[in-house]
Amino acid sequence: MSAIEDMVCKKIMMRAAKGESKYQVTMEREDLNMLEWLTHLQEELMDATVYVQKLIDMVVEESKKS
Repeated sequence: MSAIEDMVCKKIMMRAAKGESKYQVTMEREDLNMLEWLTHLQEELMDATVYVQKLIDMVVEESKKS
């Protein structure tokens, strides 16, 4: 593995530990059905889309300054 992949793995492990501490559950939980898992995924992807749009706006604004 590359150093980049190692860093991603470390971040995943840190995020999992933080989530378990905060919510007292792991991804092995069995209390959610498929629709609930899909809803969680959709919410995370919507958040990601907002972050991407913010970054696009920043790049566009920065390019206008040049």
